Amino acid sequence: MQIAEKALKSIRKKIDKQALAFLLEAANGDCRILLTTLEIAAGINPKPTLKLPDIEQAFQKKQLLYDTAGEEHYNTISAFIKSMRASQPDAALYYLARMVEAGEDSLFIARRMVIFASEDVGMAQPTALVVANEVFKSCEVIGYPECAINLAHGVVYLALAKKDRSAYDGLRLAQEDVRRFGNLPIPLFIRNAPTKLMKELGYGKGYEKYSQASFLPDKLRERKYYIMKKDKSGL
Repeated sequence: MQIAEKALKSIRKKIDKQALAFLLEAANGDCRILLTTLEIAAGINPKPTLKLPDIEQAFQKKQLLYDTAGEEHYNTISAFIKSMRASQPDAALYYLARMVEAGEDSLFIARRMVIFASEDVGMAQPTALVVANEVFKSCEVIGYPECAINLAHGVVYLALAKKDRSAYDGLRLAQEDVRRFGNLPIPLFIRNAPTKLMKELGYGKGYEKYSQASFLPDKLRERKYYIMKKDKSGL
């Protein structure tokens, strides 16, 4: 009771008896729940006295909140990404709504969408990256609550887009070879030759702009990283 009184004084609010009784019962002795609920209620009702509907609404909203470093945070963003990957806009919108209502950082959501656009949509629909970046910019400029509409627009677009992970998979394969073999010698004919000595050593010799010869290091000459899918509508 004393903690509630101090909190009300701090936020410059009063509370009627019915609302206070509900608050104490709902908090069940947990000071953190009590303080969070009061803080949310104060944001809901600009009037000087908090009433039962304010506390009920605040408590319901508090139930949606989750620790941004906790398990539910990662479970939700994982479900969000996987829903878009499976081309399920309804599920993706639901998990987006959960994050928005919980107060998740809009830029965190938009950032994951930008990554998704290249990782999962990729070359199947290259404009996905443009859309995702514009959604990110909208979140930066507009902010909540309106930018939730921009997020929804982008989420539906990405969920319905064709999927192709070829560019992403190719990068990972190339990275594996770099880690395995280190910096292999670059073929002489595609090396820069700014000096006479380099030219004499064969730097740049035989280079053709549109050559069909492999530009990869000799050890990896036959390696294929980017494998284009014949059917880019597949997941």
